[in-house]
Amino acid sequence: MASKPLVGAIDQGTSSSRFLVFNPKTAEIVVQHQVEILQKLPQAGWAEEDPKEILHSVIECIEKACDKLKQLKIDVSSIKAIGVSNQRETTIVWDKKTGLPLYNAILWLDLRTQSTAEKLINNAPNKNKNVLQEKTGLPISTYFSAVKLRWILDNVEKVRKAVAEGRALFGTVDCWLIWCLTGAQESGVHCTDVTNASRTMLFNIHTLKWDPDLCKFFDIPMSILPEVRSSSEIYGLMRCGTLAKVPISGCLGDQSAALVGQMCFKPGQSKNTYGTGCFLLSNIGEKPVISQHGLLTTLAYKMGKDKPAVYALEGSVAIGGAVVRWLRDNLHIISTAEEVEKLAASVGSSYGCYFVPAFSGLYAPYWDPTARGTICGLTQYTNRNHIAFAALEAVAFQTRELLEAMNKESGIKQSALQVDGGMTANKIMMQLQSDILSIPVVKPAMAETTALGAAMAAGAADGVGVWNLSPDALSAVVWERFEPQIEASEINKRFTKWKLAVEKSRGWENTNTDTSGGGC
Repeated sequence: MASKPLVGAIDQGTSSSRFLVFNPKTAEIVVQHQVEILQKLPQAGWAEEDPKEILHSVIECIEKACDKLKQLKIDVSSIKAIGVSNQRETTIVWDKKTGLPLYNAILWLDLRTQSTAEKLINNAPNKNKNVLQEKTGLPISTYFSAVKLRWILDNVEKVRKAVAEGRALFGTVDCWLIWCLTGAQESGVHCTDVTNASRTMLFNIHTLKWDPDLCKFFDIPMSILPEVRSSSEIYGLMRCGTLAKVPISGCLGDQSAALVGQMCFKPGQSKNTYGTGCFLLSNIGEKPVISQHGLLTTLAYKMGKDKPAVYALEGSVAIGGAVVRWLRDNLHIISTAEEVEKLAASVGSSYGCYFVPAFSGLYAPYWDPTARGTICGLTQYTNRNHIAFAALEAVAFQTRELLEAMNKESGIKQSALQVDGGMTANKIMMQLQSDILSIPVVKPAMAETTALGAAMAAGAADGVGVWNLSPDALSAVVWERFEPQIEASEINKRFTKWKLAVEKSRGWENTNTDTSGGGC
């Protein structure tokens, strides 16, 4: 009897790489494997990863997951397609002749480009950071790939030389992985999808093409850019390892993948992902809307070559789950991420302590790179339990700011919030989020919605056709619901205090200071 088809998903995040194998009939995970990624922090505000380590971690995850399938007596040939979900904006430049990176990957939350962003804003008409928003949906910010790429071109001689000699290729993490896995310098496919392209500031979200005027503004050669494809089509075949010849047929930036995985296919449906950062996306349909309230306009997905592009409004927070990692790795007040829930539960309040984790400045709705992390309201009574609670509360308060901006933009008050991501395993956090929003918080029993979205895109692609994207096809998904338990008046007082702490965090860093460092 023929084995039932399965779909694999590469989920390459800021903190780890994973490979998950799904049953497309039930959306259940069959096997998975995860490898943590080492972040390099060479200077204050700098954040890098080794592209080779990213690639090797993905290959290891694939091989280990396949070993687990074999242990379950499941034929690995059952995997009919592979999808890719990735950390967005992270910028890689490599040599197409040698297949080697020309510089470390500059992560999405890296701040070295503050002076680069300021120079670009100063060169813009009226020094307006939103001058490109009509075409890109984005403000000029350290966050986006074009600013990071401009810094690389200004500071890394090896990259400039490779560009001049026609050897350099640029891409986000999805692009690097697809190129390497489909054969690298021998047969690698240099492509990305519309969701990742829309995070570069070089992509026109109306024409769905690289824009010559945007490339001219950043002085970036179009010859190094990848081909832009839909989120669901066969890009190429795996050329290495156990899954050689399996098509890579789905690609979505991680937040778009989570939107798909949460099945937010109708305008107005929203989800919030609690990963390294925190990202609230709302489906706005087939016509882009440019935000007036500090939100981003981004591509949600394009499910096939001939399918329409669907857009989303997004609120982005740089530091979400990363604050828990900071408590563990930097302050050493917890030894595991799970411990933060126990500490917070032991006090049930921050007792007037407010934490603003603006380690990478403030993203939406402020877009203020001068902000830095702040803890206010400390007393002799304050201990690590209160700081742990304040850290969780800070993530929930940041989400409230995003939701309020989303409500203003749409004129519709969200009646509930769908959530996913690693922090949703923390029940104290989810209850706190419901209390602070004063609306229910709803999470699927299977929290791996980012990988699920990539698998759905891959399995539904023309030429694969093993995944039915109809919401009715996955009616077995179970949801957990958290209802608000604290009076809104009490929450509003705490929110007002936290907003005061936010103002204290702003203006700490002089953006005119040159953070470019020396040449390489």
